[in-house]
Amino acid sequence: MKVLLYAGLLLVVLGVASLVVPIPHTETEGIKVGSANFGVQTSHSERVSPVISVVLIAGGIALSIAGSRSRN
Repeated sequence: MKVLLYAGLLLVVLGVASLVVPIPHTETEGIKVGSANFGVQTSHSERVSPVISVVLIAGGIALSIAGSRSRN
C-alpha cells in the first residue's frame, strides 16, 4: 500500500531531523506579590535521545519496505 510507503518515508525524515534539530524549551518561574509579578524566563534547546532517532529511522525503513512489497 502506498500509505505504508509514505508513512515510512515520513518516519525516516523525522528520525534524521531529530538527530540534527534541537527542540526549544522555555520555562517561566516567578512569584506574585499582590498585583505585581516578578519572574525569570529561561530558554534552552534539547535534542531527542539518539535511541529514539534510531527507532524512528528503523521503523520508517521497515514500513517503507512493507509498503513497497505489498505493491508488487
